[in-house]
Amino acid sequence: MNIFNALKVDHEKQRLLMSALLETKAGSPNREEFFKDLKQNLAEHAIAEERYFYVPLIKTDQTVTVSRHGIAEHHDIDKLVAKLENTELSSPIWLKVMKELQHKVLHHLEEEELRFFQQAGKVLDQKQKLELADEYTAYMQAS
Repeated sequence: MNIFNALKVDHEKQRLLMSALLETKAGSPNREEFFKDLKQNLAEHAIAEERYFYVPLIKTDQTVTVSRHGIAEHHDIDKLVAKLENTELSSPIWLKVMKELQHKVLHHLEEEELRFFQQAGKVLDQKQKLELADEYTAYMQAS
């Protein structure tokens, strides 16, 4: 598996968790459980993605701008998660912010998969793609 496939596996988990979360009702125990899972997945994914994808690419002129942009989007996502943590799960405001988070995450994932992966694919050689995937996967499994 290369780094792009490894990242896509977690991207799909995030999509599924957000979709399931938005289908929950206020006061549902599933909402709390799904949100906890989403928070953890987003946080671990961001750390691993930055270490094993963005950091190697930020060193290259061709991918420095998109790497910095991706890292900035992680920060924006973190702020929305923090806002959700400080809002009552049964509040209509929570659902509104959750929809904002979903929009931001989906935008980020789409941008990575449709634009950034292609640029990174031109910068990384096959060996790097495999090694980064191994490091990324090992980190995610240990988390």
